[in-house]
Amino acid sequence: MLKFSPANTKLQKLQKKIGKKVYSLDLQAGVSCPFAMDCKSMVVEKDGKLTIKDGKYTQFRCYAASGEALYTLTYRQHRHNYLTIKKAKTVKQIKKLILESMPHDAKVIRLHSSGDFFTESYFRAVLEVCKETPHIRWYGYTKAIPYLVKYTLPKNLRLVASYGGKHDHQIDENNLVSCKVVYSKNEAKKEKLPIDKNDYLCYNASRKFAVLIHGMQPKGSPAMKAVTQLRAKK
Repeated sequence: MLKFSPANTKLQKLQKKIGKKVYSLDLQAGVSCPFAMDCKSMVVEKDGKLTIKDGKYTQFRCYAASGEALYTLTYRQHRHNYLTIKKAKTVKQIKKLILESMPHDAKVIRLHSSGDFFTESYFRAVLEVCKETPHIRWYGYTKAIPYLVKYTLPKNLRLVASYGGKHDHQIDENNLVSCKVVYSKNEAKKEKLPIDKNDYLCYNASRKFAVLIHGMQPKGSPAMKAVTQLRAKK
C-alpha cells in the first residue's frame, strides 16, 4: 500500500484558504525525477547515514531532498512509495494500488511535494485514477513535459509545467501553465510573475507564476546566497 501524507506547513495554508482537507502523495526525490536538471538532487544512504548528492547540472538543490536528508522517516516513506509504484509496473496495477491506498476523506490530493512522474505508465495510471475520482481535485508540478503535452488531462487534474528540466522548450512551444524558481522578488517582478506563497496558484493552475528559492542549498552557491538574503529580509 502507498502512504499518503497529511498537509505539511505549506499545504496547511492552502487547506485553510480553500476549506478542504489536503493530502499529498510523495515519492523519493531525485530518484523519481528523470526529467529534472536544475534541481536534480537525491539522498544517498550509506552505513545508515543519509547524505545529499547533487546532479551534474544542479543549480539549486531540491527542497524535498533536503527534507529527506534531515528526516529519516520522511525518506523511508518517500522511498517506499517510489519502490511500491515501480514494482507495480503496469497501468492497471498502479491504478489499483493508488485507489486502494487513498484516504477515504480525501478532497484534494497534491501530487509529488517530492518526486515526479518517473514512467509513462505511472502518468497514465494517475489519469485513470482521476477519471474515477471526479470528487477529488488532484494537482501538482511536473517536469514530465512530454507526457503533459501528449495526453488530455481530466478536468479534476491540474498540472503545472515546472521549468528547469530537460524539455523546457516544450513548455514555451505549447504555452503551458508554468512555474519558475526565482532568486528574489525583483526577479519575479521583472518577469511579471506573481509569487505562489501557499500553493494556491499551483492548485488553481490558471496562469504562469513563480516560487521563491528555499530550503538548504549548496554552501557558497548563488542559490545559498539568495536564500540567505531572503531570510535576512524576513
